[in-house]
Amino acid sequence: MIGRLTGKLLELEGGSVLVDVAGVAYEVEVSAGVLQTLPRVGEELRLHTHFVVREDAQLLYGFSSKRERELFRAFIKISGVGPKLGLALISALDPQALNAAVRNNDVSMLTKVPGVGKKTAERLMVELKNRMDSLTESGAVPINVVSVDGADAGIAVEAEDALIALGYRPAEANRAVNRALADTDGTPTAEALVRLALRSFAKSGVS
Repeated sequence: MIGRLTGKLLELEGGSVLVDVAGVAYEVEVSAGVLQTLPRVGEELRLHTHFVVREDAQLLYGFSSKRERELFRAFIKISGVGPKLGLALISALDPQALNAAVRNNDVSMLTKVPGVGKKTAERLMVELKNRMDSLTESGAVPINVVSVDGADAGIAVEAEDALIALGYRPAEANRAVNRALADTDGTPTAEALVRLALRSFAKSGVS
């Protein structure tokens, strides 16, 4: 299993990138989240990846965060959803929009994704409702995200990932970062959010 790549971006073609890792070039199909934040050719690129082995091919899919990859993995476990469609869903729906669509049974949101018809959307909705508890627990879908702009949302995800890496549960990290965002004026840094979250943990006795 290839779980992460860090290397030099060699080229971009359509929805795929070529990444040089110690002299070996990996072709990776990537999400829209990756495409929106790509460095310039020749600069370092880090991707969280999912490796698919088929009889006729070995394919790598790349994501901007572990959270995005976990959501992709949840999608492809659904009957009838392969990696191509899973990547399209990831690229078309951010986790907050997906959470709201599932909670509100908004099938029309899913039909906006290329390749998803009404019947597929209805099946996806049923499957996602059944999986929502495990998705929120894994951190793939935020439980209750404070309304922030795009930059702050990325910083919040970075802070949550840092807290999860320190051993906190995704649900705890999510709530702590939301509280920190609510208590912060201006645009915070991920480091500042982590510090505020750790203080709140210390006050509440969470370890």
